[in-house]
Amino acid sequence: MAEGDNKSANVLAQETAQLEEQLQGWGEVILAGDQVLRWKKPWFPAALMAATTLLFMMIYYLDPSVLTGLSCSIMLLCLSDYLVPTLAPRVFGSNKWSSEQQQRFHEICGNLVKTQRRVLGWWKRLFALKEEKPKMYFASVISSLVTVAWMGQQVHNLFLTYLIVSFLLLLPGLNQHGVISKYAGMAKREINKLLKQKEKKNE
Repeated sequence: MAEGDNKSANVLAQETAQLEEQLQGWGEVILAGDQVLRWKKPWFPAALMAATTLLFMMIYYLDPSVLTGLSCSIMLLCLSDYLVPTLAPRVFGSNKWSSEQQQRFHEICGNLVKTQRRVLGWWKRLFALKEEKPKMYFASVISSLVTVAWMGQQVHNLFLTYLIVSFLLLLPGLNQHGVISKYAGMAKREINKLLKQKEKKNE
């Protein structure tokens, strides 16, 4: 068991090191973005929401076609991939990082690798469910897709995307400041109270 854990830890460390090497040119931008997403300053959440709202208002005003939007997005990604590694050191100053910055960059890359593993794990479990319990698989997939389709019909697609993107951008800060754990704990206590009340009624 210990040998398997050590092997898994070594693979994780190797994948993290590879990702660090690949993202080295983006290091300054990633660290700056991490500070914004974790709300290092009180005004970061408001700035984040203002930037997100402005972006979606521009998309709503321009109303590009799907092909145009996709092409522009890929073009921006290509330009960023070319320009960021070149311009980032000039914008953010010295290439020398402190030990704290290096450690945080390592943690971010490790978290990205772990997230990728979780997503792949969920994907594998989904296909395992398809093989083991096909009826449950199709029922859950179809019901989920019907729910998503109904939501898309009730709410404007762009507004729904705006809500999802805003939530995902605010999620790291909410988690960092304990908001998620606070309300999750409150919900758990309320559920436990309801279950205890139900048990008393049954008795």
